[in-house]
Amino acid sequence: MRTRTSLLGLAFLTPTLVLLILFFIMPVVFTAYFSFTNMSTSTGIGRGEYMLTDTLLRRLKSEGLSQADVDAVSRETFTVDAAGHDTAIAAGVDKRFADDILDNFAGQSFSDARDFERALRGLRSAPRSPRAVKEAARAFTHSALNTRYRTPDELSAVLTAVAPEVEEETRDLIVHRSYTGHVLTTDNFRKLASAPDTLQLIGNTVLYVGLTLAFFNVSLGLFLAILMFYLPKRASGIFSALWLLPRITPMVLYAVLWKWFTWDSGFLPTLAAHLGLPSFNYMKGSIVTAWITMICSNGFVGASFGMLLFSGALRSIPIQQIWASEVDGANRWQQVRRIILPQMRWPILFVTSYQTLSLIASYELIWLTTNGGPGSSTTVWSLSAFKTALFNYTGNLQYGLGAAMALVLVVIGLVASIFYLRLFKFNELLTKPRIEF
Repeated sequence: MRTRTSLLGLAFLTPTLVLLILFFIMPVVFTAYFSFTNMSTSTGIGRGEYMLTDTLLRRLKSEGLSQADVDAVSRETFTVDAAGHDTAIAAGVDKRFADDILDNFAGQSFSDARDFERALRGLRSAPRSPRAVKEAARAFTHSALNTRYRTPDELSAVLTAVAPEVEEETRDLIVHRSYTGHVLTTDNFRKLASAPDTLQLIGNTVLYVGLTLAFFNVSLGLFLAILMFYLPKRASGIFSALWLLPRITPMVLYAVLWKWFTWDSGFLPTLAAHLGLPSFNYMKGSIVTAWITMICSNGFVGASFGMLLFSGALRSIPIQQIWASEVDGANRWQQVRRIILPQMRWPILFVTSYQTLSLIASYELIWLTTNGGPGSSTTVWSLSAFKTALFNYTGNLQYGLGAAMALVLVVIGLVASIFYLRLFKFNELLTKPRIEF
């Protein structure tokens, strides 16, 4: 019987486990892997190739590669062979001229373009146009630059042929650095640890989460729920419907309403102008007003969420306890302090934990309103991670660095969850009540 019960329970849990694996564990695993790579727009997300470019050579030179080695691997040689002959014909070179080149210089190599072009002009079938001779010579060019190679051995073989004097160790370094795909590295975390704006992002995130949580998501939500608890049922329904508007309004429309409310010609600046107060774009005009706008716009959404949960929890409190306290002469404040708040510990724990994790990871409304400005004064960690990995004006998306920033958020979320469970003594909440009803 116990085995059948366990299998039935496992069957009920299977959909949840599958969803948990697909939508939580696997994204976290992929994020952790990406965070230890240099994956970006330039590397792509697939398998890379080996390509030597002038930019890479300049970078290697700044890191200590000698000028002689740079000149050697950048060298172009001209070797007459059947492959070059076919390339020349495919490029539109006259077939009789290409055949003459192969017949007269097959197997020969030229290290200087002028010497090779001079030799080509000596052929009877050579065209009069210098440009046509250059195009024919280009078909027989051998160079390691700006050519994609699928394996390191292919590039190494070309470098050996083009620049045999370059030492093997230097050649291996050049081949290794010419890989265009992503590689495993810990540079993302080193960069986060040493970046000058990391402390500002952390400070902004702590301030944003702390103030929004303290003044809106928990405090205001709990206050509204208690207020509705004592209101008549009809008034309570209208009041709760009004406070639910920020929660049920589409986020883009909600952000547009805030812009209408705070921008230069919006309601608030217009009212301030009539009252003789400073009138400007309160959303982005100053750091203080931008912070107030950001916290209020997010806070009202969170407060309505907390109000809903706290209202449901308040209804579960036995009404007989309230009646008994009124018989004993307790006022509203004493009822809230002695009866309601002690029984709201679990809902407060849940709202605090959930909203903390939600605020740490949220960036959408900030992006739609202040966009982290003015400057980067209201940029939080999650918004910076989003812009780094998925959206920026330069187009250089750094997937690996953005994943490292997201992984930091995951770790912070886990640590915060454990902290809240211990702070609110979660084990005691799961124990059997001492009084049996």
